[in-house]
Amino acid sequence: MYLNQFLLLSAALFATGVYGVLARRNGVLVLMSIELILNAVNINLVAFAAFGNQPAGEVFALFVIAVAAAEVGVGLAMVLLLYRNRKSIDLAQIDLMRG
Repeated sequence: MYLNQFLLLSAALFATGVYGVLARRNGVLVLMSIELILNAVNINLVAFAAFGNQPAGEVFALFVIAVAAAEVGVGLAMVLLLYRNRKSIDLAQIDLMRG
């Protein structure tokens, strides 16, 4: 397989994730879109590592996976807190939770 095939897949996933972050109001769907963006980055890192015979890309991909796991934990905690206080996971209401 060629490198450009992996890059096109990654670009499609990244564009889908950016659209999901910008167009959605649901907190869970925004978190899923951020995961799509991070997976697109992982595909790029692993593809360049495989085609360049460098293990650094795969190591960075492991760090991105660790950051994604932490993001899911913190993000879901925020969504649960929003649902507990407002009975909705609409992100337009998150600015009402000051103080």
